[in-house]
Amino acid sequence: MSDVAIRVENLGKLYRLGEIGTGTLSHDLNRAWARLRGKEDPFAKIGETNDRTTKGSSDFVWSLKDVSFEVKQGEVLGIIGRNGAGKSTLLKVLSKVTAPTAGRVKVKGRIASLLEVGTGFHPELTGRENIFLNGAILGMTKAEIRSKFDEIVDFSGVERYIDTPVKRYSSGMYVRLAFAVAAFLEPEILIVDEVLAVGDAEFQKKCLGRMKDVSVNDGRTVLFVSHNMGAVTSLCNKALVMGNGQVVFDGGVQQGVDYYLRQGNSATAGSYRNEDPKPNDILRVDLLSPALESQTNFYFNEDIILQVEVVISDPEKNYVLGFRIKDQTERNVFTSQIAIQDITDQAGTYTVQAVIPHSTLVPNRYTPILALHIPNVEVAAYLEDSVSFEIEETGTDFFQYAGNDYGCVFVDCKWSLI
Repeated sequence: MSDVAIRVENLGKLYRLGEIGTGTLSHDLNRAWARLRGKEDPFAKIGETNDRTTKGSSDFVWSLKDVSFEVKQGEVLGIIGRNGAGKSTLLKVLSKVTAPTAGRVKVKGRIASLLEVGTGFHPELTGRENIFLNGAILGMTKAEIRSKFDEIVDFSGVERYIDTPVKRYSSGMYVRLAFAVAAFLEPEILIVDEVLAVGDAEFQKKCLGRMKDVSVNDGRTVLFVSHNMGAVTSLCNKALVMGNGQVVFDGGVQQGVDYYLRQGNSATAGSYRNEDPKPNDILRVDLLSPALESQTNFYFNEDIILQVEVVISDPEKNYVLGFRIKDQTERNVFTSQIAIQDITDQAGTYTVQAVIPHSTLVPNRYTPILALHIPNVEVAAYLEDSVSFEIEETGTDFFQYAGNDYGCVFVDCKWSLI
């Protein structure tokens, strides 16, 4: 395998939906007969793609299908994808929690996995006992574990409760100790699922720093699953994008994040069409990228173009076209408007663009509320929740504050030393 730490070849995992078990004795006999003859599972042929949004015609579904990739020693691979894409199933196969239905996995070195809160911990044992238990499972001697013990306890921040059974720990304390054990007991490969979301912002920052240190300074391999694109961008040097149980992108981390975010575009959320317009009305609304392509997911450093088409039959009236931006908590962020008479004094249909400057709105989901009106006199058109967009976290300074309310607008103030 040379410098390859993990090699996955045509990996597949088939599940049967519904009741637990294979269902009938005939299914078991058919499978056993196929194995004896060296044939594949006969029910794998009727298995369907893992698309959770559609109703299938088969009871068998491929949670993973034809997955192939390589991870070199010292690489940090970010595995990203929508819920149900197969990320957690892939990690469970790599961690040998479950066996694959097809294909094979070659791993060079010991693996430490952090797949969910409490993985590998015995609830009746104390934190101290679980540290030694996990070290023994990884093949370490008691002396090796003891040499790392103080570092583990210090990093986890649960020293006061180290001799308390972990069943009495909060979920955050569980994750703190579990991550510290996985990161400091020197496995060659560290696998981390979306469990860090349970910890607080300060601990998440410590974990990301430790994973970077493990890969850069210790030369160990890290597989990292997260929906926080900022964490993925800052930590990983390679990305694997999963979709419906298959690999849809394998390459550079920035290109992978871009591919993943563009997958999430929704034409219905990014555009509005008025099918029954009035004489003075808003006909169409579009959210566009700087390249004038329909888009609903934007980077923090990317301009957002709000394009509005209006029909004006009474140009002599003092109509104003404006919009108000609100965030996902219904807070009003800012308002912008233009007088129609500043555009034209003729009746007709016009397209107006408003550019929301980049690096203004912090990562969050936003909704424009649009209105064509005569202030305090008449409302010709009012659109609420017709379009929406999201500023994605892709490596800005804000990802370390995930889960905290740090406002809606970023202001690049002029700082100076006096």
